[in-house]
Amino acid sequence: MDLAVGNKVTAIYKTGKYIGEITDIRSNSYLVRVLAVLKHPMQGDLHNPKQAEGVFFHERKALSFREQMNTPKPMVKLYEEEIPDYRTSLLQAIDKMRSELTEDHSAFAEKSLKNLEILETEYNRV
Repeated sequence: MDLAVGNKVTAIYKTGKYIGEITDIRSNSYLVRVLAVLKHPMQGDLHNPKQAEGVFFHERKALSFREQMNTPKPMVKLYEEEIPDYRTSLLQAIDKMRSELTEDHSAFAEKSLKNLEILETEYNRV
């Protein structure tokens, strides 16, 4: 199925997953405007997933409401359900990630939980 400008879609960007709207079609990608968060991005180094030692451990924020992302076409799928409120979806995504990390007792999980605490404070200021 070909997607079109204006379609509501899910899109994966780095390690996050979002609901958005296609705003432009490019040769190999879609430009998607973020409307909600389905999965908060993983913390840490993208090139060394789930590693905490010997890597630069990045704090990774979710994309902002209405921020645009360029996503490869295979990572974009049609979305036909009701779109949740951005802020509510962001907090739910953080809660889900926190629950998963709480069950993991690794150094990666501990550092990720600390990052989430900082991010949640920043998100609550917005």
